Amino acid sequence: MDDQGPRTRRRGAELINAIHDAVLEEVAEVGVGRLTMDGIGRRAATPRTTLYRRWSDPIEVLLDALLHTHPMEEPTPGADDLRGDLIRSLRLMVEWAVSPAGRAVAVILTDPQVAPQMSQALAERVFAKRGGTFTSTVLRHYAERGRFPLERLTPVVADIGEALVTKRLIDTGTPPTDAELEAIVDQAILPALGLGAGESFMGG
Repeated sequence: MDDQGPRTRRRGAELINAIHDAVLEEVAEVGVGRLTMDGIGRRAATPRTTLYRRWSDPIEVLLDALLHTHPMEEPTPGADDLRGDLIRSLRLMVEWAVSPAGRAVAVILTDPQVAPQMSQALAERVFAKRGGTFTSTVLRHYAERGRFPLERLTPVVADIGEALVTKRLIDTGTPPTDAELEAIVDQAILPALGLGAGESFMGG
């Protein structure tokens, strides 16, 4: 018999959201290696039998939660403000990084026991399904519309922004300021594309 504590009757999206919240909180507290259906169920005040109706194991619950809480950058449809879209995508990354989902990903990727296999699962089942990650979503949008040659969008260029934001978070424990995000775009991403720091593709 499950002993999950007091429960309320929830259905549909409300129940799923509660379970997603619970698994993100649970993994931040206990790590991936100690993540269990019992622990998720207790935190969500939901019997584990309910979890098993939808997911086969706690990792599946975690990946589903991360997928549904991962933001997707939406570049300007006309692809006419590259600089602004890049800054906004980095700001979105910062907001995500300090959210429960972002903290859960940090726990996963800094655990040497699970990072190798989980990083691939994150890439394939979370990030790829949400259009990539932040600046790479923007850069692909512009490259596909002929704003710069596609061959300039190398894996290194696609990752520069995220790497510098992550370094700032690790080094200082605080998110970059808007001025620092602008500097990342102007001094790193745009020059790596062979563009001037002030170029933003305004207009057609």
